[in-house]
Amino acid sequence: MPGDRSDAVAGAQRRRAGDPGSSGRRAKSTKDGKLMTGAGTGQEARRAEQGRAIRQADAGVKVKAGVEVKAGKQANGKQANGKQAKRWRLVPADAQEWVTFEDPAEQRTWRFDVTFLLSHWACLYGRGCQGVLTELAPEMAQGCCSYGAHFTGDEDSARVKAAARTLTTEQWQFAAQGKRGFARRGAGGTVSTRLVDGACIFLNRPGFPGGPGCALHRAALERGDRPMDLKPDVCWQLPLRREDTSNADGSVTSVVGQWDRAHWGAGGADFAWWCTEAPEAFRGGAPVWRHMKDELIALIGPDVFTLLARYLVAREKTGPALPHPAARPRH
Repeated sequence: MPGDRSDAVAGAQRRRAGDPGSSGRRAKSTKDGKLMTGAGTGQEARRAEQGRAIRQADAGVKVKAGVEVKAGKQANGKQANGKQAKRWRLVPADAQEWVTFEDPAEQRTWRFDVTFLLSHWACLYGRGCQGVLTELAPEMAQGCCSYGAHFTGDEDSARVKAAARTLTTEQWQFAAQGKRGFARRGAGGTVSTRLVDGACIFLNRPGFPGGPGCALHRAALERGDRPMDLKPDVCWQLPLRREDTSNADGSVTSVVGQWDRAHWGAGGADFAWWCTEAPEAFRGGAPVWRHMKDELIALIGPDVFTLLARYLVAREKTGPALPHPAARPRH
């Protein structure tokens, strides 16, 4: 795999969490915009904190972070037909809906990609994912793990290091290599997971007795934990993306939407396939904001998620939302 493509992807991965006021993982709202996390807290404490967040949005109030969100009317997931299909053909091919609101606790404006959050995108790993190489390669089962994961900071790498120490040889194909170190330092001091045989060291390959896939992901499921608590930040966030911009008046604008191939940097243009462009990836059972609830809460915090959920529940009930460009009928 060409090194220049990996380097191009590196910078884009590092920018995923943003700088000013980046929430990273397990975010909490802060007035000074500094990163706050739940590092050092146990799973029970985390769930207890989320349990204090508020009631479900479909009841007309706030959404509790640790509670299952009921399904409301989800017209966006249905195949448009008849007059609706004809109507969507008239809009620009890349048109998307956005919602903007102010953060009640700090000088921050939030902007969310409603079209993607209401879409029925779902990860296709092992179910039709074509990978992110220059040619379609579903048989390699690499998913988006071909270039390794670039850590967002010391906390991110330390968490993965602690998780790696707990993996067994039944869970991790490259455990022996991992004992000699799972990270590498690249240009400009960037740190990422090592590559073994052309992909991330944590990626188990076809033929491994436990099957292909992320060793950290597998271990989390076997323990009853969330994969996002063991995996690198860039891995559990995908395909969500948050970008923070500092404004001249000291405020911050935070944009949350989908991760496009362009966001990978120059190397993304060479991908033969990318999931947020693939119609087959938009046939999931629930909208993104519901089945990626935990990831969104970690990115934006439970209070902002509550505001977002209230809006999206209302939007789901007001009528068909604009279908995602990848799922929009064209003929």
